[in-house]
Amino acid sequence: MKPELRIGVVDSGHSAAQRQRVLAGRRFYLVEDGVGEGDLREDPLGHGSAIIEAIGERAPKARFCVAQVFDQRGVTSALQIASALDWLVSQQVRLINLSLGLRQDRSLLREACAAALARGVLLCASSPAQGEGVFPARYPGVLRVTGDARCTPGEWSWLDSQQADFAACVQGSHPGQSGASLGCAALSGHIARYLGEHRDADNPQVVQWLQTHARYHGPERRGWT
Repeated sequence: MKPELRIGVVDSGHSAAQRQRVLAGRRFYLVEDGVGEGDLREDPLGHGSAIIEAIGERAPKARFCVAQVFDQRGVTSALQIASALDWLVSQQVRLINLSLGLRQDRSLLREACAAALARGVLLCASSPAQGEGVFPARYPGVLRVTGDARCTPGEWSWLDSQQADFAACVQGSHPGQSGASLGCAALSGHIARYLGEHRDADNPQVVQWLQTHARYHGPERRGWT
């Protein structure tokens, strides 16, 4: 019997109602000489709860490992995210959702992403629909994901554009949450469902499946099939 499918989420935490679906959680916060670790606190933003809900809606059997990196102001750092990635890899997650983005490249974050990918973990990171790209979405091997208003909850698009590789639905009952963050979570949910049914699929096979079954091909301005 194969071990349960674990999905990693790097965000602001989870809601009380989602606790039964969370297998492990860890908070990462800045201290004077680096990063401190501790137990999860209540989600201060509601963002992580919305992300987990969006994934869970598409993959009801998914179980989560949650790394809390945001404070009450919605601020985080490359050091916290890198530490969260390393911890999630140690929890044997198969997929990590990163509905976040930093403007500046940091070597420790780049290296943490590369290490996760080398272990076969798939990384999905949000990328803005317009403007300059962000990290970790811009790192090689990370799936760049944004939102697509054309998509219904069960659909996604293969953009293959300068901005993003894929996009998914931004609709849902998530007050104050929208755009690339929810699009990324929605795509992670589709992937989690697929991986639950195809446990031996590797990352290239997942990407091929996403491309083959995308509802739309290319950005909206170029039309779609």
